[in-house]
Amino acid sequence: MSTLTSDLVQELETGTTHPSRTPQRRGRRRIRSRLGRMLMYLVLIVLLVVVLLPFIWMLSSSFKHDNDVLTVPIQWIPKEFVWSNYSDIWKQIPMAGYLANSAFLAIVITLLQVLTGSFAAYGFAKVRFPGRDALFLAYIATIAVPWQAYMIPQYVIMQKVGLTNTFTALILLQAFGAFGVFLMRQYYMTIPDDLNEAARIDGLSDYGIWARIILPLSKPALASLALLTFVNTWNDYMGPFIYLSSNELWTVQIGLRSFIGQYSAQYAMIMTGSVISIIPILVIFLLGQRYFISGIATSGMKG
Repeated sequence: MSTLTSDLVQELETGTTHPSRTPQRRGRRRIRSRLGRMLMYLVLIVLLVVVLLPFIWMLSSSFKHDNDVLTVPIQWIPKEFVWSNYSDIWKQIPMAGYLANSAFLAIVITLLQVLTGSFAAYGFAKVRFPGRDALFLAYIATIAVPWQAYMIPQYVIMQKVGLTNTFTALILLQAFGAFGVFLMRQYYMTIPDDLNEAARIDGLSDYGIWARIILPLSKPALASLALLTFVNTWNDYMGPFIYLSSNELWTVQIGLRSFIGQYSAQYAMIMTGSVISIIPILVIFLLGQRYFISGIATSGMKG
């Protein structure tokens, strides 16, 4: 029997590996690991390009003339950069007023949703009362109901109380959100109940526990809810379109419709306004991305 065969028989019998072949196997494992990591990075890069492609086209179109926006094939780099688009848009429409209206609605609705969502979530997560879980499930089930199903009844109610063509209608309708309650409740479930019991022994009420104990520990979840609410409110089109008829009350999403005529549209100006409108969202996300990622990652965990 050859030496190689005897070594293999010895390995099978004793369960050991010949020292000369261990480094080779480790080297193969390292190569496979590196190849797998490179493949994963390649897939992520491709997905990133696919996601960013519309934004790159929008940014490129904002520096073009109208007749160059929809050319085929697409001109990713404009032949002539029309820098004047970013100054002309402020003259053609009241862009500053539209941005101010969007900012007002987004900030007010975000603050209210964070307040009401966190407070209701504390009741569902830390306060025990009969029917709590059934009420929570019924409330969360409203997420599955499409907005189109109750859009007309909501408008009729607001019309009856005389709140159409006002910011109050949009604020009242969006000040409460089932998704925000769900997000905050899942995060509150990760906070040990021992902290609540210790706070009650020290004499704090549920209001004091929520304000002094729970909220300071919930910064990631609060940041996540605030960012999601701000983005949804800022980008909302149908709500302002239905309830706001005065030009002075329009948001930036409705204001950009001014560039769409009956037979033509100023696509370059629309893209310019779109680029300007995403700058606040981009700034807010960059400032709160650390808390946002942390809040999303831990909201589904129960401790």
